[in-house]
Amino acid sequence: MSTPVDSVRFAICGVGHIGRRHAALVSRHTGAEVVALIDVRPELQPELAVEFPGVPFFPSLEDFLNSGPAADVLTVATPNGCHAPQAVASLRHGLHVVIEKPIALSTADADTIVHTAQQTGKLAFGVMQNRYSPPAAWLKQIVDEGRLGQVFLVQLNCFWNRDARYYRPGGWKGTQALDGGTLFTQFSHFVDLLYWVFGDVTNLTARFRDFTHAGLTEFEDSGLVTFDLVRGGSGTLSYSTAVWDRNLESSLTVVAERGSLRIAGQYMDKVEYCHLEDYTLPDLPATNPANNYGAFQGSAANHVQVIDNVVDTVQQRSSATTNALEGLKVVEIIERIYALR
Repeated sequence: MSTPVDSVRFAICGVGHIGRRHAALVSRHTGAEVVALIDVRPELQPELAVEFPGVPFFPSLEDFLNSGPAADVLTVATPNGCHAPQAVASLRHGLHVVIEKPIALSTADADTIVHTAQQTGKLAFGVMQNRYSPPAAWLKQIVDEGRLGQVFLVQLNCFWNRDARYYRPGGWKGTQALDGGTLFTQFSHFVDLLYWVFGDVTNLTARFRDFTHAGLTEFEDSGLVTFDLVRGGSGTLSYSTAVWDRNLESSLTVVAERGSLRIAGQYMDKVEYCHLEDYTLPDLPATNPANNYGAFQGSAANHVQVIDNVVDTVQQRSSATTNALEGLKVVEIIERIYALR
């Protein structure tokens, strides 16, 4: 790994909603700076010049790699299908990479990212910000401490709204090649949470339906998935983007040997039920509000912790909490589910 630098220099590739949030958070970080903005839409340049004065704009990643300023980290916040080739090119150029979810749309591409990072000695971070929500961190802790005993049943529900306000004609969202599917774009954070807390899954079965998205997307809007946990116990994942008008809930219910619990709310942002043997639920910090995109909302806005960890790890003060190897595992689980279509 390279020696620590005074300020970690970020180039942001893809300056849509999420990319702009990365850029804003980096620019406000005392140990980081934005040195380049990259996007294929030149019409964004005037507005970005006002928001990020003095930061050069590049119309392609190739242009930046060929002639851009020195940087330490490239953040990949482009459409899903672009993540893997752009991350690999940046790693080979000598940059660390931060890759928005999902890190790739196939296990093979995710594996290439992991191996390229190993070969180049550079870091590859996956953005899995839901791990930083207080209820998620609390759940991980009590499971790791063994407070639940044997886990019997896990029920994960993700019921959101994504309609024509989200899937615009001519856009990348909804396409198989660049979006990849509902589990990749909307719910990979929750697949990550399932794997992070409870481990790998096996014996998958699935049913898929498209209730309201004919003509809007090239894939399902709803699915019912059952599985066994490798560590023991079984579970279900029910998901949909066919909810009318606004998001309904993201919830996780656990039935276990020593008690039961439920984390719920629109974004799995609060512990609704906790009844465990010899245990009192502590006061948890408030969960950050959801990412707001106008007509629709996403998961809790925890990107600041992601960037903190990237800066600390590049500065050799910490280690990666969300590395590409774990991102690969999430892609692999989703790929196994979608193989059942």
